[in-house]
Amino acid sequence: MGDQEPEIVIARDLDDLHRQAAEFVTRYIMNRARPGNRVAIALSGGTTPRGLYERLAGENLRHKIPWSRVHLFWGDERCVPPENPESNYRTADESLISRVPIPLENIHRMPGEKTDPQKAADAYERTLRDFFRTAPGEWPAFDLALLGVGSDGHTASLFPGSPVLEETRRWVAAPYVEKLKAHRLTLTLPVFNHADQVIFLAAGREKAPVMREWVSQENRTARFPFEMIRPLSGRLLFLLDREAAGSMNPSERKP
Repeated sequence: MGDQEPEIVIARDLDDLHRQAAEFVTRYIMNRARPGNRVAIALSGGTTPRGLYERLAGENLRHKIPWSRVHLFWGDERCVPPENPESNYRTADESLISRVPIPLENIHRMPGEKTDPQKAADAYERTLRDFFRTAPGEWPAFDLALLGVGSDGHTASLFPGSPVLEETRRWVAAPYVEKLKAHRLTLTLPVFNHADQVIFLAAGREKAPVMREWVSQENRTARFPFEMIRPLSGRLLFLLDREAAGSMNPSERKP
C-alpha cells in the first residue's frame, strides 16, 4: 500500500461536511481538467454523498466545473434497474446528473438491471477497459474515487469477510453479500488503490466506533475493508462530521 498517511478532516456537522467536500471536489476537477484531459470519477452510493452532489449542482459551483471533460462512473451498484429507488445511479441522477450540463456519453453507469450479476460485472469491466485503454497487466487509474464507510467497516460493496477482498485480477466483481442476501456490483480493491485521489465521507454517530477503532490502532493491520484502500501513489482524505468522529481530536492522524 501507499506510504503517504491519510489526511483526516473533521467537519462541524453534516452540512459543513457536504460544503467542504463539494469545494474540494470542485477544486480538484478544475486542477485536473486541463485542455485535452478527461477527469474520471467513481461515484459513491448511499445517503451521505447526496448532499455533496446537490452542492456540485448548485448555483455556486455548477458553472465552475468543465462538465464536458468530466466522466462519471460508479464504485458499486445494487442489482436493480436504474429507476429503482435503491439504485445508486438514480441517487446521482436526481441530485447531480440531471441538473448539470454533462454530456450523456460521459455517464458510465453500472448495468444493475441485468439478471446475471456476473455478466453485469463483466460488461462494466469492458466499459472500463474501453475507456482507460490500459496496457496488458495494468490497472485503470481513476482521477477521483468517492467512498463511504459503513458501521461494519465496509466500503463500496466490499464487506468484511468477502472473498472479493482477495481479488487480484478482476476490475469489477459481483459478490454475494450474505448479510444483505443479495448480489452487488463493485469495483475491486486494486482499482481503488490505483486512483489519484480517494475521498471517504462518513457521517453519523453509528460510524464513530469503527472510526475510533481505526484511528487508535498501534499497527497497520487492516481489520476493515475500508482500511485496505490506501492508494499506491495517490492521496487519501477522510472527511468526517462531528458525530462520526466521536471523541477523535481534529488534529489526530492515523498512526
